[in-house]
Amino acid sequence: MRFIIPLLFGLIGVAVLVALGIWQVQRLAWKEAVLAEIEARIADEPVPLPASPDPVADRYRPVEMTGRFAPGILRVLVSRKQVGAGYRIVSPFETAAGRSVLVDRGFVKVNASLSPPPAGEVTVTGNLHWPDDRNSSTPENDVSGNTWFARDIRQMAKTLGTEPVLVVLRDLSQPDQSVTPLPVDTSGIPNDHLEYAITWFSLAAIWAAMTGYLIWRMRKPEKGARP
Repeated sequence: MRFIIPLLFGLIGVAVLVALGIWQVQRLAWKEAVLAEIEARIADEPVPLPASPDPVADRYRPVEMTGRFAPGILRVLVSRKQVGAGYRIVSPFETAAGRSVLVDRGFVKVNASLSPPPAGEVTVTGNLHWPDDRNSSTPENDVSGNTWFARDIRQMAKTLGTEPVLVVLRDLSQPDQSVTPLPVDTSGIPNDHLEYAITWFSLAAIWAAMTGYLIWRMRKPEKGARP
């Protein structure tokens, strides 16, 4: 009878931990489906820039627009693996239809020289995006010093005098040699469910082993005790 309570405690603990692991496996399948859907959306055929882009319905939508880059550059501080610190370069773009929007042209290293964008009429192909760059530790943007720590679209649009619409460049009809495009992809979307599942299943195994060891110790006669 004295083994029942630790055994029940152990079985319940293992069951709970295994259930959490299974739930994370299910979440992993769901997240992979979401990422696959986003990747397919990113790679769709580009369409003309919507009249009033919606942050939910048009997120990641591929667009194509013809026009000219206008004067003005904003520098967003970022870091790339195996490359180091640098800036995302955001410039205003005036479409042939008379609209003015933001274009994230891509990446330059901190000390690299930046050439002006291609002059004349060009065609920009990219994806509409409403990036979530800011968290609780992100500093406020240094607007006067032109060092931005997050792509705050409304603040950028106000600074450059454009619509609060951002297109992240994927392809440009004329080469922009000084800037490396950083197209929208799913690499920045966290998917840690596999690690969580492994953690819960590992804890279940440890819990089972500890329960077994406890029961074994309880069954083992104490040294010097009478049989």
